[in-house]
Amino acid sequence: MLTSGSHAPIAVAAARAGLHVFVEKPMCFSVAEGREMEAAAEQARVTLMVGYPKRYDPAFARFQKESAQLDGARLMRVTTFESPVPAYVEHYRLPPRDPLPADVLERFRADNDARVRAAIGAASSLERLVYEMVLLDTVVHELNAIRGVLGEPDRLDYVSLRQDTVTVMFRFGELPVALHWIDLPGISRYEMELALYAPDRRLRLAFPSPFLRNAPAVLEIEGGDPASARSWHTEEVVSYESGFKRELAAFHECAVGGGVPATSGLDGLRDIALCQAIIECHRRRAPVDAPSSVG
Repeated sequence: MLTSGSHAPIAVAAARAGLHVFVEKPMCFSVAEGREMEAAAEQARVTLMVGYPKRYDPAFARFQKESAQLDGARLMRVTTFESPVPAYVEHYRLPPRDPLPADVLERFRADNDARVRAAIGAASSLERLVYEMVLLDTVVHELNAIRGVLGEPDRLDYVSLRQDTVTVMFRFGELPVALHWIDLPGISRYEMELALYAPDRRLRLAFPSPFLRNAPAVLEIEGGDPASARSWHTEEVVSYESGFKRELAAFHECAVGGGVPATSGLDGLRDIALCQAIIECHRRRAPVDAPSSVG
């Protein structure tokens, strides 16, 4: 499902028609829409999967494994350096696009606005902009990656929103997690990094621009000897296999075999719940408990 705006109406119709559904992120604009999508897929007994290619990258699986072996982790930091898209796509042969008619654009815009209002209510213009253009469009990737490593957050402690920067502080048990999204339009060097710090080990996973075909993520591991000055650093390319290809293979396997994908409809729905909770935390200036709960 690659349509503009919320994927919910078409995804629900497809599920009710008995079709398996692969939907790109964000799966929808609100938890209410996501519940409808989940219910339609469950009733029709079809697979509903959300496209999060980073979750299917072999390097992410290595990061998960290394993270599980850490003892006493003290902080996770997730940072995205957003950059201009043109430099990453100019080498592809992209066909020219005719502009959509003005009335069609207006209907799309009105529908999006109505769905955003239904999701976050009486929000400020900044909150509406960040919710639709940053949280749903980009930060859902980071939220899903964090959850893929740590599970569900216990608490959303703090949110700072600006048009060009977003900072969110979570708590997973006793572990604080800091998420930072930064728009840097003057540097064509996109990167998304996950870093996890424990007393005797540091892990860092860096993803390049998703527009670069088969460009590998890089896993860095640092360790040392507390009884001496000895320390070490490794940098590993795990695979050149495409996360996009692997997620499609996983979708096919689940649709044919009846399994549940790692990025199921429910998994994607929890990211939408987190996006709504981020706006709630910002508006109330107060923490939100169980922010990924979908009822």
